[in-house]
Amino acid sequence: MSRVARGLTWLGAAVTLLLAAACSTTVTTTSGPVTESRPNPSAKPEEGDAARRAQVRLELAQAYFSNGQLNTALEQVKLALDADPKLGPAYNLRGLIQASLGDEGDAEDSFRRALAINPRDLDALQNYGWFLCQHKRYPEADAQFVQALAVPANRLPSRTLLAQGVCQMRAGSLDAAERSLMRAYEIEPGNPTLSYHLAELQYRRGEYERARFYIRRVNAVKAQVSAPTLWLAARIEHKLGNTTGVEVLGAELRRSYRESREAVAFERGQFNE
Repeated sequence: MSRVARGLTWLGAAVTLLLAAACSTTVTTTSGPVTESRPNPSAKPEEGDAARRAQVRLELAQAYFSNGQLNTALEQVKLALDADPKLGPAYNLRGLIQASLGDEGDAEDSFRRALAINPRDLDALQNYGWFLCQHKRYPEADAQFVQALAVPANRLPSRTLLAQGVCQMRAGSLDAAERSLMRAYEIEPGNPTLSYHLAELQYRRGEYERARFYIRRVNAVKAQVSAPTLWLAARIEHKLGNTTGVEVLGAELRRSYRESREAVAFERGQFNE
């Protein structure tokens, strides 16, 4: 899966809140799931203090979560919290798992508990913000992103700004979305997920030449091309009246992503839906 496709999964899928939980439960918006060593089901926490046992269990939970073994990950989180009930990152990860399982009420409670332990938990702020955005609680979501941007430890504000901008776009606040996404772009101009969403934003605003500029930056790199990026490019070219460009992009969609919903939409001529 391309880097952009992974970013789109994070920002669009109903099942997962974020791209993935990294080894410290940090969630990224651009690099996709962090590669984890496969969990060893026979692994046992080392004998020692409770904090160490909790950390070992948390690491196992993160690995299981990355591999999609949600129920097993949840069991490991429970063991981590049994050992250390004040382990904030465990509540954050529990929220991600519960949200992935569709346990929305429990997920929100977990994110809130993580933030009660540490109100400046950057990961929990971002994850809770995206959770709220997924549930169309846009003002609350924006407040979480604002708090995340104010955390001094936020060394990659472009990722928070990306999530904030996409959420603002979902809310229909296109001017605010443009400000957030452009701030992120100034920090990280080489991020293809940012370029994709800037193209999407400009498309929605009717700024098709600007949209073309951003999506071409994405599709110029083969590793970044995906069905969504080709489909957005085709829709932009359609708006610009470039029939040849539309056909070229459609041919690539059919060749490389024949079973995708984007290829199906192309075949049906659903450019304006």
